[in-house]
Amino acid sequence: MNRRQSILAAGCCCLLLAAMSRAASVTEDAKYQRAFDEAVDKGLSFLARSQAKDGSIGGPETPAITSLAVMAFLARGYTPGLPPQGEAINRGVDFILSVKAPEGHLMGRKGEMYSHNISCLMLSEVSGMLDPERQARVEAVLPRAIQITLAAQDVKKDDQFAGGWQYQPNTTKSDISHSGWALAALRSARNNGAPVPKEAVDKAVKFILRCRTSNGGFAYQPGGGPNLARTGIGLLCMELAGRHRDEATLKAGELIRKTFSASALNQEIEKYYALYYTANGMFQLGGPEWEAFSPVLYDTILGMQSADGSWPAGGGYAPNPQYSTSMAILALSVSYRQLPIYQR
Repeated sequence: MNRRQSILAAGCCCLLLAAMSRAASVTEDAKYQRAFDEAVDKGLSFLARSQAKDGSIGGPETPAITSLAVMAFLARGYTPGLPPQGEAINRGVDFILSVKAPEGHLMGRKGEMYSHNISCLMLSEVSGMLDPERQARVEAVLPRAIQITLAAQDVKKDDQFAGGWQYQPNTTKSDISHSGWALAALRSARNNGAPVPKEAVDKAVKFILRCRTSNGGFAYQPGGGPNLARTGIGLLCMELAGRHRDEATLKAGELIRKTFSASALNQEIEKYYALYYTANGMFQLGGPEWEAFSPVLYDTILGMQSADGSWPAGGGYAPNPQYSTSMAILALSVSYRQLPIYQR
């Protein structure tokens, strides 16, 4: 039975599967189960109410926000086409497919590789769950989109930037933020059977490691300083690339555990970015580091939610509450283990 058949066969029981996954989760999550189940469901209801007629969430100019929202629905265990949020997922997928440019990129009107790689990641994660017509459309779009990501990595760059990505497909520099999304997209596609060379992942890892700092954190670019968000990106990238609990990931995890707090988060330029990456990175690291970190994470995220189910926008990459809500849900729902890329 292939991935699509497995998911569709179990689709009517998706909430049960999510509950079973939760039951198998690590013990420190149990006391929070009801609280973050309710918070996630309220947040997803807000996102569904926010969806426009064209299927976009958070505005049509930045496809990345719609893709993040779709992944938030998937992270709860919801299935395309099935209640309670399957139609919202399908409409979001349709919107992303509609923004494909003639040359194959998914950058949308603002034209950044953020949107392209986040949308690649979403389409790869949802691929195999869709009805035949949508699946065929994804299979027509995603391979070319992945090739654009691979080609952007191979643009000639100075040695310090080799193997990474930045704002445009032809850029000659790289940063850890763009490279984190690109690596996740390639890793997801490779896990899903796409012909992504192992060398592409290895080159990306080398760039990420060049961003490592003397205290075990990670910087935006080689030679820069670390913060929570960048260190979370570095940790998650190393884990996704198979460097589970090696020296670099353990030191990054230790730094995050020691420095993460609600007050430290408020000092981050992009606090929802920091939430997303530290949550996913620390969950992948697991062990005592996750057990010590997760209660602080959960208390922080739960305390930020608004009465309408959203998480308030926070400036920078958080131009609207649809973005911040999607990122908060993706951070809060890591132990559901529903998104294939983030399963341990």
